[in-house]
Amino acid sequence: MGSISIGLHGATPHDLIRELAPRIEAAGFTTLWLNDTPQGDSLTGLAAAASVTSTLALGAGVIPLDRRPARAIAAALADLPADRLSLGLGTGAAHQGLATMADALTLLREHTEARLVVGGLGPKMRRLGAEHADGVLLNWLTPETAVEAQAELRADAAGRPVRGILYVRTTTDAAARAALELEAASYARYPAYAANFERLGISALDATIDGTSGAVLSDRLAQYTAAVDEVVVRAIVAEPTFDHYAQFIDAVAAAR
Repeated sequence: MGSISIGLHGATPHDLIRELAPRIEAAGFTTLWLNDTPQGDSLTGLAAAASVTSTLALGAGVIPLDRRPARAIAAALADLPADRLSLGLGTGAAHQGLATMADALTLLREHTEARLVVGGLGPKMRRLGAEHADGVLLNWLTPETAVEAQAELRADAAGRPVRGILYVRTTTDAAARAALELEAASYARYPAYAANFERLGISALDATIDGTSGAVLSDRLAQYTAAVDEVVVRAIVAEPTFDHYAQFIDAVAAAR
């Protein structure tokens, strides 16, 4: 069975991250993941979390290499404990994406002991991650399609110890259902994701968890943890406040 981690938006204020990280650690979750956006630097957010925790693993998922080259990433790691860090990397809109990713993995291997994780939407990038990284970060999959992706990852890894990690947008509050639907709809409009949904025969909303019922949340988490090595339960809340996030964390902890 895979482990369960918590994912927060990369733009979450650092003061709030420092409040939430100890609660996530105390609840026994594996990792705190922050995505990386123009409005939210995942590495500085994770440094804030590192300052108030001691065992919680930290994940950046994913840093686009077209916006932040590998050398810039390497230069920004001084405040982060490498033994607790997973660096998620994506190509963004970079030309020659596979070559860009391969070069980034080579350079970062020379500069950090952190685990390197490739954001893999398509099969070629997933194969690159399986062959050269420590993990592959998957996204927008149902439990059934996640099983298939994990099997492909194992085959491509050919015995290498590579983790299959899956982001799953989740809500535990009926008031946040509209936000979950909006998030799914926004990704469904991106051509690359739309093509992936069509190829898999699923909708974006199919690949989320509406956990407003504790029983449904527990069942859905069990399905996902049976499929991959690590499930990142990405918090979708009605309001980005401590109380709403704390309720989310507690609900997911109770449903494990």
